[in-house]
Amino acid sequence: MTAPTQTSTAHWPRLSSRGRELDTTPTALGQLRDSTDVGGDPGKLRERMVEDGYLFLPGFFDPADVAAARRSVTDRLHEEGLTDPASPADLAVAPADSNLTFKPDLAHDNPSLHQLLYGRHLLGFYESLLDGPIRHYDFTWMRAVAPGRGTAPHGDVVFMGRGTHDVCTAWVPLGEADFELGGLMVLEGSHRRAEIREDYALRDVDTYCTNADPAADAEPRWNGSLSDDPVEVRERLGGRWLTAEFRAGDLLTFSIYLVHASLDNRSNRIRLSSDSRYQLASEPVDERWIGEAPVGHGPQAKRGLIC
Repeated sequence: MTAPTQTSTAHWPRLSSRGRELDTTPTALGQLRDSTDVGGDPGKLRERMVEDGYLFLPGFFDPADVAAARRSVTDRLHEEGLTDPASPADLAVAPADSNLTFKPDLAHDNPSLHQLLYGRHLLGFYESLLDGPIRHYDFTWMRAVAPGRGTAPHGDVVFMGRGTHDVCTAWVPLGEADFELGGLMVLEGSHRRAEIREDYALRDVDTYCTNADPAADAEPRWNGSLSDDPVEVRERLGGRWLTAEFRAGDLLTFSIYLVHASLDNRSNRIRLSSDSRYQLASEPVDERWIGEAPVGHGPQAKRGLIC
């Protein structure tokens, strides 16, 4: 792994998430800790994962492999008429009326992307980190985020907590994600908070009220977010929002308990990134995300409750 020099954040620009301007004082916002200093020591990586709830590894991937995966995505977007036809496909310039956010079909039949996310380099990393044979979820979350508001604060556990909770998410930017495009941010120490582990983590977005109005049968009770306001979430749970200006080749991996969100995209381009998940093969797996055609949050995933 190589560690490119990260942009200094001694003076933060104006940043927003969900349309709320973030407090950029040192007690409210900080830089992600770079873990390339312990990248060759699985034991120390595990210790840091427990401590921080995440590992930020700039330069983890070969940029050429990231570029190939990016081209596979931008070419498809261009062919589907989802990027500005007057601009080069690889820039992923958004049409004025674009409302793209989540486009998982971009991962279907995509060898370049699958090699990046499920090839030996990343699988070997997780085998070392988790200390055993691993499996990945078969569903790949592909993000193609048009200019606009970022993702609301949430933890992954409420979307994929039916198996083991020892699941790692890999967030991989497919190209740059500077402060204008807006990358991911994580809430410092949130993976250790009792409010998250003992309350929030026990919930499941795919439950519905069996005693509700029949017309609303199987409608989710909740979308999984902690709030639509990242400023309020930080003030309530404590800690700082941590982020960085990401580059092609960077890896950010984190616990499914860790609260995270994304900065708003204030550019004219589509921000491209992927989320993929990894766990020990010996542990139970959430059935929603495995198989040739994972059911995800579809009707087969729903569970009824008396509310």
